[in-house]
Amino acid sequence: MKITDIKIRKTFSEGPMRAIASVTFDHQLVVHDIKVIYAKEKYFIVMPSRKNPDDTYRDIVHPINAEFRALLEESVKAAYDAELEALANAPESETV
Repeated sequence: MKITDIKIRKTFSEGPMRAIASVTFDHQLVVHDIKVIYAKEKYFIVMPSRKNPDDTYRDIVHPINAEFRALLEESVKAAYDAELEALANAPESETV
C-alpha cells in the first residue's frame, strides 16, 4: 500500500495539536482526521479515534506494524513541514 496524497486541512499555532491531515492510499482510500501533535519537544501523529462509553478512546483506523506507522508518521510530518513553509512564503494579503 502506497501513500499517494497527503493534505494538511487545517493548522494551529497554539496548543499541542498543530494540524489535521487527510491521507490517501493507492488513490483509492482516504483517512481523514489524522492529527499532528507537538508534545515533549517532538512531533507525532494521532490516528482518528472514537470515545467509548467509559471515557476511553479507541482508534477507528491504525497501522498494523511499526514500519508502516513510521512511514506514515514521517510522511505526514513532511507534509506538515511543507505546509508551514508554504504559509511562511505566501505573500501577505492586503486589507482594504
